[in-house]
Amino acid sequence: MEKMIYLLENDEGITEVLQLLFNSEGYGVSAFSSVSSFMAGLSEHVADLFLLDVMLPDGNGIEVCSYLKSLEKTRNVPIIMMSAHADRYDIRRGCAAENFIKKPFDIHDLLRLVAKHI
Repeated sequence: MEKMIYLLENDEGITEVLQLLFNSEGYGVSAFSSVSSFMAGLSEHVADLFLLDVMLPDGNGIEVCSYLKSLEKTRNVPIIMMSAHADRYDIRRGCAAENFIKKPFDIHDLLRLVAKHI
């Protein structure tokens, strides 16, 4: 069974590229463009990794990260945060994500991070 990545990203272009990239590497991807759709999708499957953007139209990825780490069923699922505006220190203060990648990111660096945590 393929490993599942839950992607929370509101930029359609980034979402499309990441879906193609992850699918070509053998990962399944469930993509969400808002916090509300992401929360609704949490009950569908258990993710093997969460990849969360920080700035979203209806919320904040750091808050989503904290919420996921507070739940029994998702607390041990690795989280990689990504942002063009926040930095590693902002993320650490706000949630216990396993890693962070700055936008724009190198695709190979992102794939290495995903492989490391998944």
